[in-house]
Amino acid sequence: MPTWESEGRKIHYEEYGDGFPVLLLAPGGMNSTLEAWARIPWNPIQRLAGHFRVIAMDQRNAGLSSAPISGEDGWATYTGDHVGLLDALGIERCHVLGCCIGGPYALGLMEAAPERVAGAVLLQPIGLSDTNREAFYAMFDAWADDLRDQRPEVSKADWAAFRSRMFDGDFVFNVSRDFVRACGHSMLVLMGSDLYHPEAISREVAELAPGAELVEDWKEGPAAEASAQRVIEFLVAQTP
Repeated sequence: MPTWESEGRKIHYEEYGDGFPVLLLAPGGMNSTLEAWARIPWNPIQRLAGHFRVIAMDQRNAGLSSAPISGEDGWATYTGDHVGLLDALGIERCHVLGCCIGGPYALGLMEAAPERVAGAVLLQPIGLSDTNREAFYAMFDAWADDLRDQRPEVSKADWAAFRSRMFDGDFVFNVSRDFVRACGHSMLVLMGSDLYHPEAISREVAELAPGAELVEDWKEGPAAEASAQRVIEFLVAQTP
């Protein structure tokens, strides 16, 4: 089981295929694990491994990954894991594909280390609407409840501060509209359409980002096959 260990972190990852690297940032909210890729309309591990070196990972404290927890944790903590894993694997530049919470994770990587990202694909990125703030809090709390007994050293105040850092913001939580508006990366956005993945967020990201393209229909029947092929074509075109 490949594991990157550093400063108390144990990050489980798996690699598939050869070629230019693609870092996958999985769906699942706080339980973002590589196994979740099998539950979306098409599996990017299977679709991309014939063209690229695909790196899929469990985020910290999800799946087989673990790390310390503190009230200082937030989106930047996860970005640190992503950059650290790329460093450990000797990857100077890659594509990034993120689904659900992986969309904001991908945007955070582009903001923190723009030179490390060649092209980006966001599948139904999460984001704030008028009706879903409490749903994100509840999702965080359910994940935290599963960990509390294993982490008695983490105080109630720490859990609350961590949740606040993750989901008290707006837009896509992790980056600002100003960043997306100025983002120089080519980007493919596959549209969301539910409580956690509002259609309006996908549309706004695609409208703000200068180099973005929006794919509205991608989940069922011929559209699923067509969208998977479009992602491959897009990433091939962005490969240095």
